[in-house]
Amino acid sequence: MTTIIRVMVLALVMVVSTIASAQDFQGVATYKTQRKLDIKMDSTSTSAVSKEMHEQMMEMMKKQFQKTFKLTFNKEESVYKQDEELDKPNMGMGSGIQIVSIGGGGGSDVLYKNTKEQRYAEQVDTYGKIFLVKDSIEGIEWKLGSETKYIGEYPCFKATYTKEVEKMNVSFGSDDEEETKETEMEERTVTAWYTPQIPINNGPDNYQGLPGLILEVHDGDLTIICSKIVLNPKEKVEINEPDKGKEVDQEKYEAIMEKKAKEMMERFRPAKGDRNNGNSFSISIGG
Repeated sequence: MTTIIRVMVLALVMVVSTIASAQDFQGVATYKTQRKLDIKMDSTSTSAVSKEMHEQMMEMMKKQFQKTFKLTFNKEESVYKQDEELDKPNMGMGSGIQIVSIGGGGGSDVLYKNTKEQRYAEQVDTYGKIFLVKDSIEGIEWKLGSETKYIGEYPCFKATYTKEVEKMNVSFGSDDEEETKETEMEERTVTAWYTPQIPINNGPDNYQGLPGLILEVHDGDLTIICSKIVLNPKEKVEINEPDKGKEVDQEKYEAIMEKKAKEMMERFRPAKGDRNNGNSFSISIGG
């Protein structure tokens, strides 16, 4: 498809969308999410962390980051919530190795967005404590492209933006080595596919601001793909803003998370003289 044809198609879809936007509508979109976690082993080290154990760890982490969410929306509001929680992996693996889940409580977390008022409220279960994070929606400087593709029955257009993210590498060394933490900034391009056929400037998680519902996102190791959409269901959907938890803004919440993460790292840090029996491995955590 040539650029001229793509532009004509986009213009036609936008006209249809403008007409549709005059109508009151609501819907429910189902998304599948997946996030990769890079766990690297030192191949020269001894076998306390064997190849089999490494594969087991990777499989458990894969399941930990495969989830299903539902976005319930109308023209101005939305609620994003985990639909069903997959079986959590057994965190203990023997040999003194544990996989620790740092962050929210999964199925109990709720993200409410109001795109008209440009604000959000997120109810998050963190380390067994409920927080209510309230703040303004940050604008995203999307670059609209002319590439098109279909996601299901919906014609979609590509959009991208670039952001700076913090990448932390934590390494646990052998008996004579201390753990090392390296933090660096890297530039990342986020790609989204949106459909003007559903004329709301919203999407899954913290992605929004395009002239149509976002159906697919690729953000580093995170992939979000819409698998089902139901528009104007027979039963009217309810969109309720969460109101439980200790109220904080985003900056305060991130400071609390950073402090708790450091405490967890210290708690599960191998004791001196027992650092994985001579093994070393690193965990790479992206933003």
